[in-house]
Amino acid sequence: MISVKEYNEYGTLLESSLALKTSPMAIKMLTAEDEIPEGALRPKRDRGYHFAQCQAFSVSRYQDKTVAMLKEDHWCWGPLFAYGLIKPEVGEKFPELRNDLKSIPMIEYGKYIGIVSSPLKACTFEPDLIMIYSDAAQLRHMLHVLSFIGEGTVTAPIYPVASCALSVVPALNGESCITLPDPGEVGRAFAKDEEIIYSLPADKITQLASQLKSFDDMKRGHKHGAFLEFRSDFSRPDFYRGLFRECGLYADDKLKWPE
Repeated sequence: MISVKEYNEYGTLLESSLALKTSPMAIKMLTAEDEIPEGALRPKRDRGYHFAQCQAFSVSRYQDKTVAMLKEDHWCWGPLFAYGLIKPEVGEKFPELRNDLKSIPMIEYGKYIGIVSSPLKACTFEPDLIMIYSDAAQLRHMLHVLSFIGEGTVTAPIYPVASCALSVVPALNGESCITLPDPGEVGRAFAKDEEIIYSLPADKITQLASQLKSFDDMKRGHKHGAFLEFRSDFSRPDFYRGLFRECGLYADDKLKWPE
């Protein structure tokens, strides 16, 4: 069992190790109002207006606030369907949504009453999933370090609409996923053109954090610029040499692979 304090420490580590521009987020689905963390922002109740879900995520990652979104707080159709807050058959009345509703994952109706997001480094609850907004280089490094323990493969549907659905629902089902911020998220929630969303089930965060720290300790982390030099016949680990010799290829490096 991962403690809340450990989640907080992982949030700080990820933000520092990857030089992230915004906080990784802890995401939890709510089954009752008494699960809402104390002090969480409720947009309709506290401010008298609504958020799109991507805007709630934006407030959490940019402003380090905890935001709880129940049915009445929403201002966009995507999460209402995806999180099972309204009956899916309602969508049949609106032909404009027909293609999108066939393409986005959905939770069964009535299972949850809402969702809460918080910066991982400051969350006060045990999350269901972790959401990280990164650029391509940061994402590549995360998957690279996980590949050393057999966890670097991600199979994810790519669809240009409802990033709030595609970044949440698969991870709730135990699948790490990659999502493109949709046009609404870019236009109204400050998502950057270069950003990609990496979501993973909460119980996998220990693996990611441990691997990132290990690579940092070896001076092979994201911030160390290990692959910033173009060099032919570059140095390689021993198994490369063995493989090349096995295949009858030239295998002797001019430079020694650093320990």
